[in-house]
Amino acid sequence: MSLNLDWNNEQTDYEISEELIARLNRLLQAAGETEGVTEGEVALTFVDDEEIHRLNKEFRNIDRPTDVLSFAMRESAGDEPEMEITYEYEQGEEEGPELDEMLGDIIVSVPRAIAQSEDYGHSVERELGFLVVHGFLHLLGYDHQTAEDEAEMMGKQEAALQKVGLTR
Repeated sequence: MSLNLDWNNEQTDYEISEELIARLNRLLQAAGETEGVTEGEVALTFVDDEEIHRLNKEFRNIDRPTDVLSFAMRESAGDEPEMEITYEYEQGEEEGPELDEMLGDIIVSVPRAIAQSEDYGHSVERELGFLVVHGFLHLLGYDHQTAEDEAEMMGKQEAALQKVGLTR
């Protein structure tokens, strides 16, 4: 097995091309390699502001949209929300992915990514990449509650983005 990106697009604000997915997959591989994570599956879903607002309210009790949410399958921090995952199997399939293989879900608000890319003066692809690697690091247990933790996460995010050419 390897590190796999399984994605779904539930928004219409920005075209999610196969080239973008390939680049995000390379980004996931680069971040995973740096962290020593070479196996597992990450489910990535692109949504609109209304959906991420709903999820943020439901799972974090925060009544506003946000840019990215992460739901780790293996919780390492007590303050992260839990999300119930239901697998649907194809007819004839005896089992689906093993839970030990699933790292978690990353939900990205595409309208937020577009607005933030304009605010920061870089491409939408770069902002989407930043949010994906940010979410991935959260799946691995990283957080940014302190200045030191935030600096560590930012360094790891920037290094992964540089490796795949998603620069400012």
